Amino acid sequence: MSRLLCWLTAALLVAAGPAAAQSDAPAVDPGTKLSFPSTLGGGSLVRSGGSTAGASYQYAMPNGIEVTVDVYGNGRRVPNGSSHPTVINQFSDELAVLAQASGGALEKPSVPSACTYGAYTFRCIVFSAGGMGGRQYGKMLLIGYREHFVKILAQWSQKNSQTVVDADKVLNAFVPALIH
Repeated sequence: MSRLLCWLTAALLVAAGPAAAQSDAPAVDPGTKLSFPSTLGGGSLVRSGGSTAGASYQYAMPNGIEVTVDVYGNGRRVPNGSSHPTVINQFSDELAVLAQASGGALEKPSVPSACTYGAYTFRCIVFSAGGMGGRQYGKMLLIGYREHFVKILAQWSQKNSQTVVDADKVLNAFVPALIH
């Protein structure tokens, strides 16, 4: 993974809340009851981490796309869905952290959209940033689910000739396997 991609991932994890001692995250998130097995939606669990702020799970897909899932609440009750102002404001906060982490090199549409995977509609956006190993791309999804934020980030690199179509194929398998 390129240095820029690592940095963007770290920045998005920081957005989940204040840092605390990290440990392996539980296989089943206690708040949402989402399960994070060793394989999910065609991907293999690479790492997980938990803290008082929430948990993060990273999966590597066979085509090289990485999917990270963060589950957190920021100490407040989060309404279900993607259209509530609490979720919209958190999405804006996540984008601000991402833009700051990219050092101003983040390119994205001016307005986020709604993306549906399985039975759930997420607030979403596709972004890119230049890197030493070529352009890095990502698709960020956010939803309120069982009083928590669930953020899903798919990341890929231009040098691997992947596109947003490839990411959507991954997400179409991964998201319904995660949230059902």
